[in-house]
Amino acid sequence: MEKNIDVLFIGDIVGDCGINAVEEKIPALIEKYNPDLIIANGENASAGKGLTETEANRLFNLGVDILTSGNHVWDNWKSKPLLSSNQKVIRPLNYPPGNAGRGYTFVTFEDGKEIAILNLQGRTYMQAIDCPFRAADYALKTIQERTNLIIVDFHADASAEKVAMGWHLDGKVSAVIGTHTHIQTADACILPQGSAYITDVGMTGPYDSVVGLKKEIALKRFIFQTPFKYELATEDVRLCGVNIKINPSNGKAFSIKSFMLPEPKKFQ
Repeated sequence: MEKNIDVLFIGDIVGDCGINAVEEKIPALIEKYNPDLIIANGENASAGKGLTETEANRLFNLGVDILTSGNHVWDNWKSKPLLSSNQKVIRPLNYPPGNAGRGYTFVTFEDGKEIAILNLQGRTYMQAIDCPFRAADYALKTIQERTNLIIVDFHADASAEKVAMGWHLDGKVSAVIGTHTHIQTADACILPQGSAYITDVGMTGPYDSVVGLKKEIALKRFIFQTPFKYELATEDVRLCGVNIKINPSNGKAFSIKSFMLPEPKKFQ
């Protein structure tokens, strides 16, 4: 009997404090889940804006296998050479041709099986890039020739667009994991045709903040409707993620569980 495939997906890592949280928590996660693959979204790892070789190597050395990204990866020019040179770092496939990097990659396990990781980005309230639904269909024609084990990071703002992508890909991929909004949702489930799904996996970073930004700066932006310097918060750091278990014979997931470490404080 084939061993089930166990995947950890770590939510959007924000700044050094987010990387430090991975360093602190990942040994216990590895001991608990014994994952075959660890994926993390790293688009905010470099001081909240982009991902460079420095942060990527830190995360790879901690045990992360693949880094996905999103719109903020372009905020740091040093992200481009990393995207061009390292096949373990991917960006949303549906950016126009000519941009640095690739939209999906493969990992080969010891038994020779392959798993694909596909990165897509939504368009609602975001850049007017190519259609993520059509891009997914296009990519799957190639990917499914090699493997039925497929994890999708859908980096999108609108919950409705993420839910729609879940239904669109149900039964075609092993999991659709939402990223970008930094708030872990309570809807982790297995869809009817066997795809694991969560609207947003959450943030690995400072929760004494407004999705990573210092509270006082975020409030000024909302109240005054003018720009204020971007500064990351550093306190109440947590790690968010999901654990996904997949049947290797048919590529369908049979379990998805979300976690937040440490658990949030409960107010009386």
